[in-house]
Amino acid sequence: MRLFVAAYPPEEAVADLAAFVRGLRIGTAEVNTRLARPETYHLTLAFLGDVADERLTDVEEAVGRGVERYFQQVATAARRAERRTASTGHGAQCAATDPKSPPELALSGGGRFGRGAFTLMWIGVTGDIEPMRTLHSALRRELKRARFPYDERPWKPHLTIARPGNRIPRADLDHDRDALNAYKGPTWPVRELFLMRSHLGPNPTYERLTNWLL
Repeated sequence: MRLFVAAYPPEEAVADLAAFVRGLRIGTAEVNTRLARPETYHLTLAFLGDVADERLTDVEEAVGRGVERYFQQVATAARRAERRTASTGHGAQCAATDPKSPPELALSGGGRFGRGAFTLMWIGVTGDIEPMRTLHSALRRELKRARFPYDERPWKPHLTIARPGNRIPRADLDHDRDALNAYKGPTWPVRELFLMRSHLGPNPTYERLTNWLL
């Protein structure tokens, strides 16, 4: 099984971004720019790659421990923030450190990765990024403890929206990069985390296996 852990934006955020992408050069090109289908838009928190079928339960347990570690770390951060507020006598606790409040994100900004045939277009993520980094780190730690493979590259929160490669002119890609950089979508809470199975092919599909509430 090819597995990854991800958060999914809600319908309103997906619809807003999809409408925006349809107006880009990659969305109106007469050639195949390998646009991601809106229903597949997702924010990857950990990518495992191929895992033996019989280890699925072990993966679920590791991800579950990662989520619990995240809650513990956010709760600790909240207590520290409360102590700082009490010591200064002013200010309010930030919702991002509230263990009972899910992180809030927005799809915003974007650009281009890679060159030539390996070019892809992406949309960025803003908002409560630090809690999401905490979650990402907690997941990787537990996956490592359970001896699962995972992508060790630094986490750069983004959603891939197209893989145009070199099939449209560079000027069109530059236009879309600038347009993506100015994009700002609606804010949304990250209420669930999903363990996903990907099925590769000309039109990749993703299967939701397990979920955890945030």
